[in-house]
Amino acid sequence: MRMKEFTHTGSDSKAKMVDVTSKDETLRQAETFAEVLVSGEVFRKIKKNEIEKGDVLSTAKIAGIQAAKKTYELIPLCHNIFVSNVDLKFKLNAKRKSIEIKALAKTVSKTGVEMEAMTAASVAALTIYDMCKALDKSIVISDIKLISKTGGKSGDYKASKK
Repeated sequence: MRMKEFTHTGSDSKAKMVDVTSKDETLRQAETFAEVLVSGEVFRKIKKNEIEKGDVLSTAKIAGIQAAKKTYELIPLCHNIFVSNVDLKFKLNAKRKSIEIKALAKTVSKTGVEMEAMTAASVAALTIYDMCKALDKSIVISDIKLISKTGGKSGDYKASKK
């Protein structure tokens, strides 16, 4: 199996922004995942909305949406694209004492929206950590990954179930 070439380096192996001028604008969508593992006490307090700093999941959702819109300011060489929609959903997993985050981002653009969805999920997870760290500093953020993407020259992608 042959590896694909990197598009973010030039012939001199130095970083460069990918030129998307000649690409067509298409509907693009990406869904990502992150998980925040917490203690039983933190899980219970999030579930009952008893965290002193406020409503953890609503705040994390707003933070994730804001982050997606600012991705190009955070990730070097990332294009500034019009993000037409960002949504985050949270699932409280009682068995794992975790908050599962799914972030969805959409655009009609010449380049993908995966980084915006990944940034949304990551910043939502960091916000949960920030709002709960006074109770427990051992919170773990894990499994940040792309679930699926549609649109663009490279075609659709769906992560395999492991």
